[in-house]
Amino acid sequence: MAKLNFSDEDKSRMTSKLKNYLDQEFDMPIGTFEAEFFLDFIAEQFGAKFYNKGLSDAQEAMMGRIETINDAIYELEMAE
Repeated sequence: MAKLNFSDEDKSRMTSKLKNYLDQEFDMPIGTFEAEFFLDFIAEQFGAKFYNKGLSDAQEAMMGRIETINDAIYELEMAE
């Protein structure tokens, strides 16, 4: 898997949320640089797991839809 790339806007939004979370939940205010560094660490260490889980969930949803379509096609078949 290639490295996760986020737009500057998305990265800024995630960094802000991370800063707020650490400050509110752990009384640990950090700067933007530290939050970006931490976000990069999280993406590098855990990004593949989140990404693969998303792919797995999407595949499962798609297979459910395909099964529904197959059932509908089977119902359209004429008796011989």
